[in-house]
Amino acid sequence: MTNMRGSGAGDAEVDLGARLRYVRRLRGLSQRALAKKAGVANSAISLIESNGVNPSVGALKRILDGVPIGLSEFFALTPAAPPKAFYQAEELSEIGRGKVSYRQVGGSLSGRSLQILKERYEPGASSGRVPLTHEGEEGGIILSGRLEVSVDDERRILGPGDAYYFESRRPHRFRCVGPAPCEVVSACTPPSF
Repeated sequence: MTNMRGSGAGDAEVDLGARLRYVRRLRGLSQRALAKKAGVANSAISLIESNGVNPSVGALKRILDGVPIGLSEFFALTPAAPPKAFYQAEELSEIGRGKVSYRQVGGSLSGRSLQILKERYEPGASSGRVPLTHEGEEGGIILSGRLEVSVDDERRILGPGDAYYFESRRPHRFRCVGPAPCEVVSACTPPSF
């Protein structure tokens, strides 16, 4: 067996198992289906993907023929990074302006089902004169300050620990009341704000 994880001092390490798993899944193949197409034992694919064994170049070529993908394309391919799960405070994206800050968790929401915001309204600041309407549902919890929330013709002033949740098609508006800024953590699904 040849060590594909890098053998020379300047060689970059290649996670052969993760790369094979990525290519196999990209092509919609199970381990069993790939093993059958390549004419190898199912356990061989499993061992390679778990980095339990490093195949020879010939054995790897035979497995890749079952995908099909060439050796050069296989090693040139950059597997997609796993979706990010954790964000530092400075990584939140600012999508607001002026006296209202909307700091969004995650960069692009393309392909996502949920939008999470940390909102901050300066005293007197609001979401605007015209009520908002959009598809989906939204909810939030007031962390500090006081927030006036209007939904249809109903209006409430919410303080720390209070919450709201409604269908976003209903006309709604937010406004900070009182002398202190208001902070809210909110969520909207689908991302439509």
